Amino acid sequence: MLQAQEILSKLVSFPILGGEGNLEIIDYIENFLSERDVASVRVYNKEKNKASLHARIGPAVDGGVILSGHTDVVPVEGQEWVTEPFELIEKEDGKLYARGSADMKGFIACCLANVGYLKSLNLSKPIYFAFSYDEEIGCLGAPDLVKAINQYYNEKPKFAIIGEPSMMKPTNGQKGICIYETSVNGSAGHSSRIKQEVSAVHESMRLVLWLENKMNSLIDKGHVDHRFTPPHTSIHIGKIDGGIAPNVIADKCVFTWDVRSIPADKPEDVLAEFESYSKEREEELRAIYPGFKIETKAYHPAVPSLDTPENAEIVGLIRELTGIKELDTVAYAAEAGQFAEGGFQAIICGPGDIMQAHRANEFISKEQLSMGVDFIKKIGDKLI
Repeated sequence: MLQAQEILSKLVSFPILGGEGNLEIIDYIENFLSERDVASVRVYNKEKNKASLHARIGPAVDGGVILSGHTDVVPVEGQEWVTEPFELIEKEDGKLYARGSADMKGFIACCLANVGYLKSLNLSKPIYFAFSYDEEIGCLGAPDLVKAINQYYNEKPKFAIIGEPSMMKPTNGQKGICIYETSVNGSAGHSSRIKQEVSAVHESMRLVLWLENKMNSLIDKGHVDHRFTPPHTSIHIGKIDGGIAPNVIADKCVFTWDVRSIPADKPEDVLAEFESYSKEREEELRAIYPGFKIETKAYHPAVPSLDTPENAEIVGLIRELTGIKELDTVAYAAEAGQFAEGGFQAIICGPGDIMQAHRANEFISKEQLSMGVDFIKKIGDKLI
């Protein structure tokens, strides 16, 4: 347990936010593994300032288990921390405070703390580590990491356990997500000429209402999944900016929105219908202003949902190892759906509480960290 805490203390000292270069923490993990005779492979981004890392412990045979986590964290700016966020602080309440302690460097620490133990076992199936970058800004690094694992190893891993903080509860479902930005280009003019011009703000409001109505229509058509809260695909407009004065028709307006989809729905389908409606509006209003235009772009590729069947082998394995029979689903995005798309039976299960993620004074309890260490030991024992 002390070793995992020491490793976590080092991991949280790297203040690497989503979108930033992460080679310092990858250097540390790579050196940690190398010192214990575990070879690892980097998967760089195009600029080579970020990298994911994968490694194998055990024989090169089919049927192994991937243990996956991300190395980036969310910002602390504007939050009221009572401790230094990038220094692991242990308090008398048995909690370890730092940014990333729960989400999700605690799980990576549990993996690294078990390297010696896993190497001491006569494993019949391999265990892989897979640590990514830029999860917090759209799960950007995972697709290349999954592809690299499939291409690099001659054998085929079977399971993927994504160690997001779930209080060690097996989590077999997650929503998909994509974030979009829509820009509307209208014509400026005096507000008295609202019928002779095209207001970007007015048209944006129509588009926003279309999105809200689309969400409601999906619900009305029975697109619900009561495993999730809320039990439907959500469409939310989080930011809007347009216009310069009450008496000036706005020629520019931009709004951002996200789609968090249940497994039965796909963000791409919502976007396709939205763009079709946008084209209709363009065709109608260009008779008034030929330069009228609606453009929508994605902040990142759509992150797929996860919908691992309850009777899947991975679900039974995690229930057995954790002793927790109840399954959970989550509304947040994670890399599990991407591993599932890569051909692995995927599930979310890790130490810590997701309620601590992204907030001031984030912590993981020492008890949860210890449970994470024991969980990975049990995986190794199962594969002897």
